[in-house]
Amino acid sequence: MTESMARRLFQLVEPVAVVAYMAPEPTEAVMALGLRNGWDAYFAGRAAPLGREVPAAVVHALFYNFAEGEVARHIPRVWDMVEPHAASAAREHGCVLALRRILGALADTPGVARAAELLIKAGTTARTEGRALYAAVRSLPLPTEPVARLWHGANLLREHRGDGHIAALVSMGIGGTEAHVLHALSEGMPAEKFGRVSHLPRAQLAEVVAGMRTRGLVGADGWLTAAGRQTKQQVEALTDALAAPAYDVLAPDELDQLVDDLRPLAAVLAAADSR
Repeated sequence: MTESMARRLFQLVEPVAVVAYMAPEPTEAVMALGLRNGWDAYFAGRAAPLGREVPAAVVHALFYNFAEGEVARHIPRVWDMVEPHAASAAREHGCVLALRRILGALADTPGVARAAELLIKAGTTARTEGRALYAAVRSLPLPTEPVARLWHGANLLREHRGDGHIAALVSMGIGGTEAHVLHALSEGMPAEKFGRVSHLPRAQLAEVVAGMRTRGLVGADGWLTAAGRQTKQQVEALTDALAAPAYDVLAPDELDQLVDDLRPLAAVLAAADSR
């Protein structure tokens, strides 16, 4: 499969998967188990497939782009309040509620069921070597209800792509916080305004930007240089290339069917920002 098709599928799969982070229902469902805030719910829900014995340092390494100490504020403390399997089940239930609310009548169309089966087929047959988080999500039981299968398949492929994205960042020498700065600046947003790093102390963020400036990625004006833009493009191209093999199990007609079935779903979800 070509990198351009991998990019197209990313654009169609991502709106389904990110309801876990954008819509209120998944966070509320996990918090209802007894957690204190949304970040507890985030780390419990996403780290649950790794199990309660995986220390914060390993979760930090796998998630890659959180500042030092952020993961440790939640892991392993959340496991004193909720079991990982319960967090996973609540998260999935919340995602189904969110998808049904946003998609409305579309949620019960044959296209959802077809797309779900193809996403599950691709998401459960990709290679796991070097993709620890994806492999962990592969260990979860497969749901049977079509909307749940749709989200689960999309989440599998998102984590598969995410592991590849981290490999691409590492290969280009881009650290976790640097990845946020690179993305923000490529979108025309000052780093200090970008949500994922805007909470960091200004001196800490300035040090990261200064390091990128020293390497020629950021100019004196605070925006990406030509080298910075090229690095961003290379990271994205490599991410697409590493994501593409997950779909090799699908025949050409199945890929076409998947695109056709996901297109109307992604359009509705994207219009709602998957909220």
